[in-house]
Amino acid sequence: MTEVTDRARTPLLALITEESLDRDYQVVADKRGGTPPDRRRSRWAVVAVVGAFALLVTLAAVQTTRNADDADASRAALIERIESRRAGVQELQAQVQDLRSANTRAEEGLIALGGEVSSAESRRIRLAADAGFEPVSGPGIRVVVDNPETIDPDNVLRDSDLAMLVDGLWAVGAEAVAINGQRLTARSGIRNSGTPIEVNSIGIAPPYTVQAIGDVNRMAADFVVSDPGQDFLALVSQYGYTYEIDNLAEVRLPAAPARLLNLRSAQDATITEPKRGGGS
Repeated sequence: MTEVTDRARTPLLALITEESLDRDYQVVADKRGGTPPDRRRSRWAVVAVVGAFALLVTLAAVQTTRNADDADASRAALIERIESRRAGVQELQAQVQDLRSANTRAEEGLIALGGEVSSAESRRIRLAADAGFEPVSGPGIRVVVDNPETIDPDNVLRDSDLAMLVDGLWAVGAEAVAINGQRLTARSGIRNSGTPIEVNSIGIAPPYTVQAIGDVNRMAADFVVSDPGQDFLALVSQYGYTYEIDNLAEVRLPAAPARLLNLRSAQDATITEPKRGGGS
């Protein structure tokens, strides 16, 4: 039983070769022993070997053909998959290129928008500075006036006197003016509330320090010879006010109170109401 099992496990080609050799040995042994060989049996053995060999060749050819077909099919599937993946990669590359172009355009737009914002902010600051709602600094003059030592309630400095001084400074080119730290704007008021003077509705006390930013080389001289300057100096002389004027290399003026920006009746003229009726 073990021999049969071992022979069953032996490869077919090796088995055929072994059988052939056994039969050859048997033929030689028969010749030596004087027994005549069985030619018919030998022919059938040869036929069997050739048939088995042919069968093996046929099986090998069939298997090779089948393997070749399977290999071709696998190769075709692999090529198809590669082409599909390649098309997908090309599509993704095109999307990446489109996204890069869009990102470049967005960055350019952002830079342009940043420039516009910066320009608008610079313009806003300039307008706010001109209007008095932004702190400013620069060369200018300082005028300090005060009541005389012997104060007569009827002869103290009044709101109209300070207004005359400020008007004279504006007339000679002042770009920004403040009285006792209160910045003057188009909505600022200089008025008496009884005896005290109020600027921007905030009370101020003497001595009154008026600071103005402008051309330091000519503003003080121009003020002295201007009509408002002459009128103010006449008041100083008439009522004995103290008066000092100095040129300063740098004057710092604060912004006016933000509450002055609140308009009661005026509105932006650029705001237009939407057209009615759906017409274009």
